Amino acid sequence: MVDKGTPRSPNPIDRYVGIRIRLRRRVMGMSQQALAAKLGVTFQQLQKYENGVNRIGAGRLYELARALGVPVGYFYEDFDPAVDPSKRSEEETQAISVFIGSREGVQLAQAFNRIDDAKIRRHILQLTNTLGSDDSQDA
Repeated sequence: MVDKGTPRSPNPIDRYVGIRIRLRRRVMGMSQQALAAKLGVTFQQLQKYENGVNRIGAGRLYELARALGVPVGYFYEDFDPAVDPSKRSEEETQAISVFIGSREGVQLAQAFNRIDDAKIRRHILQLTNTLGSDDSQDA
């Protein structure tokens, strides 16, 4: 039997929405304090939203979308229900945090997302894996 938690406990989509909030906020160069002030909540509450600890109501999600300049649907783009963000390894979570925390990471993510052709996206991923491997450092 699968434990679904309480009806109000966060689930994978809550965690995914939180990740999308953090990503958009960082892309905009906005601090947690600034976004929290726009929403009229504490930065700790925003932190809980971003970490998927607290669920976000429909009205609050609409306010977040307006504050971040995106449609509400942005928060659900590319959601895969088979992948639970809370099940990521600590190493993967740290890598994601470092990536979206850097200017180059944000720029790379923005450019990559503008590429519509899946084949080209796979080739770019292969290229970055090759360039980032330890073997490429020895060449």
